[in-house]
Amino acid sequence: MRRFLYKTALVLLFALCAFSANAKILLPQILSSSMVLQRDKPINIWGFAAPAEKIEVAFAGQKKQTITDQNGKWLIVLSPLKTSAIGRTMVISGSNKIELSNILVGEVWICSGQSNMEYAMRKLAKIPKPKNEKLGFPSDEVEKADNDQIRIFLVNRKQLSKPDSIHRSWAVAKDSALRSFSAAGYFFAKEVQQKLGIPVGMISSAVPGSAIEPWIDEQAFSNEVYFKDKKVGNDPGKFYSPMIAPLTNFKIRGFLWYQGETNCFLNETISYSYKMKVLIQSWRKAWGEQLPFYYVQIAPYDYSKQKSDKVILTTDTEPNFWEAQEQLLRLPNTGMVGTSDLNDNGGDLHPTYKWEVGRRLALWALAKTYHQQISFSGPVFKAFTIQGGKAVLDFDYLKSASDAITGFTIAGSDGKFVNAEAVIKDGKVLVFSKEVAKPVNVRYNWSESPAGSLYSNGLPALPFRTDNPLSNQFRTN
Repeated sequence: MRRFLYKTALVLLFALCAFSANAKILLPQILSSSMVLQRDKPINIWGFAAPAEKIEVAFAGQKKQTITDQNGKWLIVLSPLKTSAIGRTMVISGSNKIELSNILVGEVWICSGQSNMEYAMRKLAKIPKPKNEKLGFPSDEVEKADNDQIRIFLVNRKQLSKPDSIHRSWAVAKDSALRSFSAAGYFFAKEVQQKLGIPVGMISSAVPGSAIEPWIDEQAFSNEVYFKDKKVGNDPGKFYSPMIAPLTNFKIRGFLWYQGETNCFLNETISYSYKMKVLIQSWRKAWGEQLPFYYVQIAPYDYSKQKSDKVILTTDTEPNFWEAQEQLLRLPNTGMVGTSDLNDNGGDLHPTYKWEVGRRLALWALAKTYHQQISFSGPVFKAFTIQGGKAVLDFDYLKSASDAITGFTIAGSDGKFVNAEAVIKDGKVLVFSKEVAKPVNVRYNWSESPAGSLYSNGLPALPFRTDNPLSNQFRTN
């Protein structure tokens, strides 16, 4: 009922706006001057006008027309466009004429989630100097930024669904516009733009403190068997309707996702895996493409020290949640950024290394979406065997040169984990301890304050345990 009333209100709003504007052409917020259009895909240009009005769109040598429907809605599809780093003008004509200027053609991504994705660039100027000097410290990035090839669009949850009359919602990534924009999203764009040499457009749609459910169309949960007899709380659809749905006509390359802290506070595990599955599949369905979905492991935080009147939070709360996040790697065209080394303070829910988060997200995109031959992930556990009193572990993306590794624990049949030694030999990790003659299971960085040293090309291994109860519970189909 809420969705019906909301959609009805939107239709009325659009009709009233068109009427009050003397039936002039109106465009959605996402279509404006300075935008980036997605290259190599058919491009939707749409809006509102008087019923049965002839509309023409002219851009990049193309001219196409249509007639609005009985509600005044219209949509024109432009043929795929090649990369263009030089700003061009789009002219939309009907009873009035709209000119959108300085439009580029390149790569477009949506970044979404909660406060760690929303974390604005202006905050970088006030944070303390990071402990890990190898990761740099671009505290003056806003002052230096002046790259016309990076464009940004910050979603306003109260404005996105309303027609636009000024056509200035996109901006070059600099000055005041950049100060308010997602740091992780911007640094992703900066890395991709530098490596590919093409325009990049970023759309940030994030809300601090939001759980995952509000970002999912309420009806999408009914398509997942796991939720058949379960009640889904946390206001499903609350942010999807005003902040994601109005973007679905706009062609993009893929999604970036940084969220989970709110659901971790609720001690979720397998339920979060399925919620992420529903989000990924429903967003892909809404855009009509199996778009890449790259997401961020929530950073280490002292959950066990927080008080909750709903659940009991322990030192296992966050590792359990990481395990739930990692299940989504089993879905096609997904990637997870490790962040176990990106928090200097376990009491800080908003770690400052957003430039590195953005860079690591970009590595996934550059390797998997843009097919560059680069290292893009730390080691990801694959399988293990027990041989001669040692656990022999296989990993994807294991290219470490380290001999001795810290962060492992090992247990026998009694289930008691003790600190273990670990070495790399012949492309595998051998884990053992004098205290455990017959090992059964191994864990790595299974702590809310991990300090393990297993890396590949400067990227940390994802935490894991071989006694993983979720592996047989989560279904990808």
